[in-house]
Amino acid sequence: MRLKGREALLFIVAAAVLALDQISKAAVMRYLEPQVPWNPIEPLRNIVSLTYVTNTGAAFGILPQLGNVYVVVALIVVAALLVFYRQLALSHWLAQVCLGMQLGGALGNLLDRLRFGRVIDFIDFKVWPVFNVADSCIVIGVVILAWLFIRHNPEEEPGKKAAPGLTEASAGQYGDCERDPTP
Repeated sequence: MRLKGREALLFIVAAAVLALDQISKAAVMRYLEPQVPWNPIEPLRNIVSLTYVTNTGAAFGILPQLGNVYVVVALIVVAALLVFYRQLALSHWLAQVCLGMQLGGALGNLLDRLRFGRVIDFIDFKVWPVFNVADSCIVIGVVILAWLFIRHNPEEEPGKKAAPGLTEASAGQYGDCERDPTP
């Protein structure tokens, strides 16, 4: 199967996110001591540091006893992204980037869980739980994709018109639910 440009973009972004995530985690595991914050820039030490921690739970470490459940959930998310990526806003290149970020991030954390039984986290903003590159990409991808869906208006796209039988007002206001009462 040959991938078209926008389809390939999703997989290129996913591979880049996965690589960056795994390389950064390997460096953290090699060079940092667990639980010991590191930041060579004195004025930023109270704001951000690199702190090697592990997480067997979900976001923010909640429900750590369900570690194996998160492997199953991650597999379902990855499978859903792969099965439905063609239906998920292929018309916009930024949507493909967002889906690629989510796929790469999900794969990065899944790989940690399969290899180590836990996720490696290290970005430590002192007012927020410690996270990693995969987490960042998932969240950024979801936020931008949600923004794209919220601002999406099919009537503004070239060549797209309201469905037959709809007035412009009802099409914009009610979608396919409101029919034009005039014959």
